[in-house]
Amino acid sequence: MQTELVFSGFGGQGVLFGGMVLAYAGMDNGKNVTWIPSYGPEMRGGTAHVTVVISDEEIGSPLTRRPQVAVVFNIPSMTKYEDTVTPGGLLIYNSSLINHSPKRADIRYLAVPANDIAGKLGNARMANMVVLGALIAATGLLPLEAVCQALRNHLPAAKQKFVQSNIVALQRGADLVKNLQAA
Repeated sequence: MQTELVFSGFGGQGVLFGGMVLAYAGMDNGKNVTWIPSYGPEMRGGTAHVTVVISDEEIGSPLTRRPQVAVVFNIPSMTKYEDTVTPGGLLIYNSSLINHSPKRADIRYLAVPANDIAGKLGNARMANMVVLGALIAATGLLPLEAVCQALRNHLPAAKQKFVQSNIVALQRGADLVKNLQAA
């Protein structure tokens, strides 16, 4: 099985990092992965994005025009990627920053108040991990523990002090989805 994803938001929202952690988790769990970040004017407040492909088989192309999953952190990203999600796919959006009514009936939507949750955890910069946890719970793409382990294994030594708080943020995002599914 192959899953194509796009993460998009303003530069500085941790979009590239969220995609990288997911790619490392897939790689560490024996999957074939690609991770293609977008650099450039995004660094100055524009819309940054990264595509991630995770597959059990060899990946023919790292390019993703019609992702099965789009994870968007801001309104420009919602505008750009909502129409690209394949029918039957999933669009996860940061409802702390995006007040949106679903426009398509052929995809699923998941509103995650990521900034609100991260703020309650004491660091709004963890919104990307909240959304990543929600993504993992909503898709079952990888076990949550695989993503936690990727943080432990691949964060540079200077950033290891943030591992536990990021794991808490991942768990909060996953718990949000579990509670929604139980309701």
